[in-house]
Amino acid sequence: MLKIGSLKLKSNLILSPMAGITDLPFRMLCRKFGAELAFVEMINCRSISHKSRKTKHMLSSLPLDKPLGIQILGSEDQYILKALEVLKAHQFDILDFNAACPAKKVVRRKEGASLLQEPEKFARILKLVIKHSWLPVTVKIRSGWDKHSVNAREMAVLAQDCGVHALFIHGRTKTQGYSGGVDYNIIKEVKKAVKIPVIASGDIFSCQLAKKMFDETGCDGLAVARGCLGNPWIFKEIKEYLKSGKIIAPPEPAAVEKVLREHLDSTLDFYGEKNGVVIFRKFYIWYTKGMCKVRRLRERASRAKTRAEVEKIIQEAFI
Repeated sequence: MLKIGSLKLKSNLILSPMAGITDLPFRMLCRKFGAELAFVEMINCRSISHKSRKTKHMLSSLPLDKPLGIQILGSEDQYILKALEVLKAHQFDILDFNAACPAKKVVRRKEGASLLQEPEKFARILKLVIKHSWLPVTVKIRSGWDKHSVNAREMAVLAQDCGVHALFIHGRTKTQGYSGGVDYNIIKEVKKAVKIPVIASGDIFSCQLAKKMFDETGCDGLAVARGCLGNPWIFKEIKEYLKSGKIIAPPEPAAVEKVLREHLDSTLDFYGEKNGVVIFRKFYIWYTKGMCKVRRLRERASRAKTRAEVEKIIQEAFI
């Protein structure tokens, strides 16, 4: 069991928030395979406070989409406070503050991983969020800004002192982005330095790598991100491997096709055909990664505009 504030989880495998990916259809699919706690896409506080139609749609949920977390991004007090007011109308179970995103446009706004360079500002914002939050508050950080300023241990202790209920940590620096190796040792140091739960992320691409993360860091849970793209059954595979040491055989082509069609249907139901097809195209690319003779189909998928086109491309991939 993993306990984060008042939230008690039976599983310590979490679907990490990913912009443009962890929408309602994808969350529900991952839950089917064992992701108990999931997050909506990372959302900027400015966008939340403006209450745009797009943002409202991103915040959509269902009664079965529980427990559900929201990850916010921001650095300006007025927008953070406005965003928290807006979010009170939604049924979230946990609030995560992002101090880890390495995207250039995010860092340029002094948000995300930029805060790793400003501990005082980081602490001030966390205290503000915690003071006005009605939910358990967590924070996500990286190992540091670059290899010369690996300060995750210090930032984790600071976050704990501010009152966060758990810490998410990606084992790479901001300048690494998603390249290079994960620093298991810094995650281990963070775990030893704090008493709150530590949820690790980075390169959780297989059940073996998931076990390696647990074994080498002592972390309390895993946040699966890129490892579930085109592979939502990774949660089931990790759970079984940790329990019995057995590696579940990869799904048969028919099972993959079934999930693909299910994902397509739910995406088009949620967004409508026009927008849904465009959004689903990237998922088709991920699902067919490593398959033989699909290059031409993937090229067609990237230009598809209708349900019929996508369904035909799916069918041809599994003939």
